[in-house]
Amino acid sequence: MSRFLDSTKRKTAVWLRQGITPRRLALTLSLGFAIGCLPVVGIPTAVCAGLALLLRLNLPAIQAANYAVMPLQIALIVPFVRLGRWLFAFGPRQTLAAGTLLHSSPMAVVSQLGGMAGQALLAWLLIAVPAVALMTAMLTVVLRRVLALAAPDVGA
Repeated sequence: MSRFLDSTKRKTAVWLRQGITPRRLALTLSLGFAIGCLPVVGIPTAVCAGLALLLRLNLPAIQAANYAVMPLQIALIVPFVRLGRWLFAFGPRQTLAAGTLLHSSPMAVVSQLGGMAGQALLAWLLIAVPAVALMTAMLTVVLRRVLALAAPDVGA
């Protein structure tokens, strides 16, 4: 077990030294975690890839963080929809019921689902921005410590 931990520590140190600072890696992981919680299934992977390429972040790290929170994304869809509905009520509140959906026109269903998705995205955005800042600060401290602990063993 000790051999496994030493190997993991060395690999982490090498990964941190591959042209990316602990702060930049912390930002990458924080963005991956936050974007991975987007309340629209299927979108986070493309958004993470685009953002990583645009900001020159570590693509495998952002995707790993994105995939790590995928179960959380599914669990947070309903809370984000409810929070969005509560924060951004743009008119009469309508609830989605199977009977209502079956008797509505396809355009009405798409419009209603689109409005709910928009409200959920706005709620996610309000939470994601401070969460990324907080996670980046905390992960920077953690990653600097990991790098400092692993530094003497890298040459071995």
